[in-house]
Amino acid sequence: MRVNRYYLEINSLTNLNKVNCPDDNLILEKVDPPDIELNKFFYKNIGKNHRWIDRLAWDNIKWMRYLENEKINTYILKKSQDLVGYFEVIKDEPIKSSEIAYFGILEDYIGKKFGGYMLSEAIKLCFENNSKRAWVHTCTLDHENALKNYIKRGMKIFKEETIHLNIG
Repeated sequence: MRVNRYYLEINSLTNLNKVNCPDDNLILEKVDPPDIELNKFFYKNIGKNHRWIDRLAWDNIKWMRYLENEKINTYILKKSQDLVGYFEVIKDEPIKSSEIAYFGILEDYIGKKFGGYMLSEAIKLCFENNSKRAWVHTCTLDHENALKNYIKRGMKIFKEETIHLNIG
């Protein structure tokens, strides 16, 4: 299977095309302390439709080692008390860059403008945490609106590649 992968970045908060909060009941929270069950839940439930498989083999020790890394923060979006979506930010302090990783919305909340809002907030968080650049990668296995959302928020493609996966 041929998969196109795109790497996108935004280098200034002034380039952000912000989406205002579409629902007064939305809350974005940093997960502190780390919660492996929460990250596993989102990874499995969002990733099942987009071939997120790398972490499915991780045991709880590997999850904990990953999430306890001080460079990694998880944020969740909730509507009232219901889980909506999540993302991880991996900060590279020496080069003042942050990767927005494993960004996604649960199926029941797709199409409600929550993804654009959550991405706006993710980008803002990167810059508020002293980064000079926020970046992400996506591919043609991700949701059909993922690439459009990144570009609409002001991110620019800086690298493209095609990979071949053996899916059997």
